[in-house]
Amino acid sequence: MKTLISRGKSRIDKERLILAIAAPLLAVIAALVVTALIIAATGKDPFAAFSDMLTYGSASDSQVYILNKATTYYLAGVAVAIGFRMNLFNIGVDGQYRLAAFVAAVLGGALTLPGWLSIPLIMLAAMATGALWAAIAGILKVTRGVSEVIATIMLNAIATAIIGYLLQPGKLGQLDDAGTLVSTKPLPESSWFFAIDAGPAGQVWGFIVIAALVGVAYWFVLGRTRFGFDLRTVGQSESAAAASGVSVKKMVATSMIISGAVAGLVGMPTLLDDSHQFDNSFPVGLGFTGIAIALLGRNHPVGIALGALLWGYLERTTNHLEFQGYDKEILGVIQGVIVLCVVIAYEVVRRYGLKRQQQRVGAELAAQAAAVRTDKQEVAG
Repeated sequence: MKTLISRGKSRIDKERLILAIAAPLLAVIAALVVTALIIAATGKDPFAAFSDMLTYGSASDSQVYILNKATTYYLAGVAVAIGFRMNLFNIGVDGQYRLAAFVAAVLGGALTLPGWLSIPLIMLAAMATGALWAAIAGILKVTRGVSEVIATIMLNAIATAIIGYLLQPGKLGQLDDAGTLVSTKPLPESSWFFAIDAGPAGQVWGFIVIAALVGVAYWFVLGRTRFGFDLRTVGQSESAAAASGVSVKKMVATSMIISGAVAGLVGMPTLLDDSHQFDNSFPVGLGFTGIAIALLGRNHPVGIALGALLWGYLERTTNHLEFQGYDKEILGVIQGVIVLCVVIAYEVVRRYGLKRQQQRVGAELAAQAAAVRTDKQEVAG
């Protein structure tokens, strides 16, 4: 009997490993096939396009670009994933990070402190702003039952209006020397984050270190602490969590605040490592990109990192395709196809795995019942 159970567990582990590999592999194959068909439908050679993407994406300057973009995308993905683990759809990451970056830029431009003090203050201000803005949606949900989707969408619009009102000459904005760009006061060089010199390829933003630490913290808190267990329990079943003594409302509000705090860091790589000011050219839409990356990574810190790298790679290489005569909309098409293929592939594999698990359990129960009957017959004999 013990041998049968141990063999069953061995089969289960092997099958879980196979299914874990099969899902992303199936998604990649499906995405490549669909993308090839779409490119072919435009009258272009898909194999030539893929070859060009591979060659251009392997260049050293492209790798630096991809890492820098992936740093920002990773933080956005983690911010969204925190909400997903609680079964919350935080669409407001976009507004949270833009408002946080604006407040941080204003503060950073006014500080005259040494870098070791000003940089942490700028980051803390960004996290606090993002957390407070997300807390509004969390409080509305737990006190008035307002959907976080509706609340965060409206908060995105309000954040954009606030930034547009304050980012004007005579308020918190100023015109550049050419009189064409309105921005906050530039950060002093002492408040710039460090960068890793990659030679002729450029510089890798030092904020990649902070992004990695955020990923480690996300993994540890959600996977190795009581708080993370309670958060995941509420996300899976609010009634079961409440029955075990977990305050569902408190967890909902807390998870939104933490998600907003991480969202506040999304704009920091650009602010501290690149632009050193906030203006109308500051990146937009990163919150919605984070949703796609969190889905690609299945809310796992390593998966989100791979999704962020893939997104940066696609952005770099498909933008290059436009100069090779391909339609500029191909990037959006490829990204959408990949997300759809990943979601569908994981769902297909999940259902297959559930079916196989039910079959295994049924077979093991039948084997145990047969063994019991045999034992009874031996005793009776």
